[in-house]
Amino acid sequence: MITILGPTASGKTALAARVAFARDGEVISADSRQVYRGMDIGTGKDYDDYIVNGSAVPYHLIDIVEPGYEYNIYEYQLGFHKAYREILDRGKLPILCGGSGMYLEAVLKGYQLPAIKQDEGFVQSLRDKSEEELITILKAFKTLHNKTDLEDRPRLLRAIEIAYEQQKSGLQEIFPAVHSTIFGISLPRGLLKKRITDRLSKRLNEGMIEEVERLLRNGIPPERLMRYGLEYKFLTLYLSGKMSRSDMFDNLNKAIHQFSKRQMTWFRRMERQGFQITWIDGRLPMESKIAMVNNL
Repeated sequence: MITILGPTASGKTALAARVAFARDGEVISADSRQVYRGMDIGTGKDYDDYIVNGSAVPYHLIDIVEPGYEYNIYEYQLGFHKAYREILDRGKLPILCGGSGMYLEAVLKGYQLPAIKQDEGFVQSLRDKSEEELITILKAFKTLHNKTDLEDRPRLLRAIEIAYEQQKSGLQEIFPAVHSTIFGISLPRGLLKKRITDRLSKRLNEGMIEEVERLLRNGIPPERLMRYGLEYKFLTLYLSGKMSRSDMFDNLNKAIHQFSKRQMTWFRRMERQGFQITWIDGRLPMESKIAMVNNL
């Protein structure tokens, strides 16, 4: 397998699709939000990237569940391994592509997680607890290696549910680590920030606000939509009258810049843990980037 990772707006999907076209491969997405149908512009489903020289490059794990559904890493691993086996059975090359560090690591490390069947009594017992109390509960279940569990209350609650079920019922399926040659796309910080800002302006002009309006109109609760973060959080605040358009743009732009920095921090941590990532300069012509992947 080939893995192509990188921060948001680095151009990884376009490269993955072109490598897949050149190598008779298929792309498996590693994006935690592109699994949701109807969340297209905000999650950056650049469908046009999958059309190369007039041919459609097959992709997997995009548009597979309805918005509002609580998709989790265990389900992602199930979906990944199903797609991975099917691609190999067809004699094709699997190409994993994305920027969601936990999804990438779940595959490359072979995370062992339980199939979560929510215990409503236990979940309800957590609802009124403070974040400090929740952190104490999570620490009682496990050592906190993964600080992203503490980033917000929904993640903290989910981490406790997973740890609780893992202790209560044990593992449901064993996922092997998948060996892969890994490439990363890097860009100078200033250029990446410009690309993020330009892309945000473009997406707002191409219907991203209308996309969020439609999701709200279709019954997705505002608080649920905001849990998807970034575009969906700030556009929901704007549409609910809690933020002006200019403040929405400024705050969302800043949040995406911070997100891209966290992505790179995750990838650097992967390197420290022993993953070998061959970094490709994102400013190179596409033909040069494809050649670097194909020649390693």
